[in-house]
Amino acid sequence: MLIQASDLRTTGFDIMTRLALFVKEMRKTYGLTQVDLALKSGVGLRFVRDLEQGKKSTLRLDKVNQVLRLFGAEMAPVKSPAPEDITPPA
Repeated sequence: MLIQASDLRTTGFDIMTRLALFVKEMRKTYGLTQVDLALKSGVGLRFVRDLEQGKKSTLRLDKVNQVLRLFGAEMAPVKSPAPEDITPPA
């Protein structure tokens, strides 16, 4: 699942809300409890709870990706066109 910036503007959800909904939905789809998800992904239960609640202080990309890998997904920067007023270095 790839979330692009343009998707976020049109859906009205910020990235943490979309991420939280995705993780919670996938966890339930796979029949996992929050405890199961924490154990299988190697993160703490509090991290899983905070992630599913969309808490921004939770966003550690390495830990988020540990959770997402269980569902065949990951978060990573996606290259988008640079603003016209920025020139890349030579």
